Amino acid sequence: MNLRTTVAAARTLSRASKSITTRAMSSASAGDSARVQELMGLEDKYGAHNYHPLPAVLAKGKGTKVWDVDGKEYFDFLSAYSAVNQGHCHPKIIGALVEQAQTITLTSRAFHNDCLGPYEKYVTELFGFDKVLPMNTGVEGGETAIKLARKWGYMVKGIPDNQAKVIFAKENFWGRTLAAVSSSTDPDCYNGFGPFMPGFDTIPYNDLDALEDILSSDPNICAFMVEPIQGEAGVVVPQEGYMSKAKAICEKYNCLLIADEVQTGIGRTGKMLACDYDNCKPHMLILGKALSGGVMPVSAVLADDEVMMCIKPGEHGSTFGGNPLACKVAMKALEVLQDEDMITNAMEMGEVARARLSNIPSDRVELVRGRGLLNAAVIKPMDGVTAWDVCVRMKENGLLAKPTHDHIIRFAPPLVITRDEIEEASDIIEQTILSFD
Repeated sequence: MNLRTTVAAARTLSRASKSITTRAMSSASAGDSARVQELMGLEDKYGAHNYHPLPAVLAKGKGTKVWDVDGKEYFDFLSAYSAVNQGHCHPKIIGALVEQAQTITLTSRAFHNDCLGPYEKYVTELFGFDKVLPMNTGVEGGETAIKLARKWGYMVKGIPDNQAKVIFAKENFWGRTLAAVSSSTDPDCYNGFGPFMPGFDTIPYNDLDALEDILSSDPNICAFMVEPIQGEAGVVVPQEGYMSKAKAICEKYNCLLIADEVQTGIGRTGKMLACDYDNCKPHMLILGKALSGGVMPVSAVLADDEVMMCIKPGEHGSTFGGNPLACKVAMKALEVLQDEDMITNAMEMGEVARARLSNIPSDRVELVRGRGLLNAAVIKPMDGVTAWDVCVRMKENGLLAKPTHDHIIRFAPPLVITRDEIEEASDIIEQTILSFD
């Protein structure tokens, strides 16, 4: 590509990015203040255009609600992609944060600290694994699990050097690093970012025959990494027993099952882990998001000694991983989830939410699916109205949700939501959808 072509391509990308921002800004211009326009304009001018947010500028959160800079109140039905399971600014989690922040926040792993060991004991006993490797973000958890699986493949399974392979389900989503996009089947994720990570392959989701076929044909596969429910793909729920049967197939061929529960874990689906629906303990478990109640980046990879002890000093780590502040926040986030019975509430309120969504008298709602408080409605495009349009109008009516793909809306409120709030929010969703008919 010559310089002229490169410049032209850059201008085209810039115009496309400005077009996206202009659409978002114009949808906000009718009823939002000059302050909203100013703040959105600052993001547009000084920030990378790698997101397409709804036109709401949020300034405060408490429980299930958020407020914008003009003081308008909204139900939060995204929960920061399920990071805020315990509700915005839970006082006990914030209390743990403030208390520890006044003592010491970061030591690095060059030294021991007085919070890491107690946290590691707590989280491994809670989830039933020998060891935990603490990291920060969900995608770091995924990268860590893959490194561990490869090392196990060479040290334990006996795969020849540099030949280990990892299998993923199609339509997976676990982040935006180069490894994550290398495993993606979504062109928006991988186009323009190659070359890609070697040793990755994909099979259809919820297809046990495909899993057995690929494992039986290739002894160099060390792991199958999969979401128990595919979130970004549109809250796709597999067949009953999928995870336990996948584990049995993996064990048949001496392969590790890695469960990506960054979004589905920590009570979101009405059980502590979505794997619990199938009574499945994976060989590796990845947690993140709500592990801190949405207060700060905290993630974890859990595994038994056969896998975890393959990593030796100097082979993996993070400056912030296992920092005292994160350890205290994560323990408190897990404690309040259990003490306040949020998991049971997620199960019960999820049943109410799906019933309400399923009974909306509109042909636009093609399908409702989910578990607990991780649900989605498939919106049939009609008369030029898309899921994005529905979400923009729901925002105007006091509820925030976000489309995934062009035709699916994910509904994931904090797990502290009450029956009255579910009913009120469902009224908003129903009235919004019917307003297009």
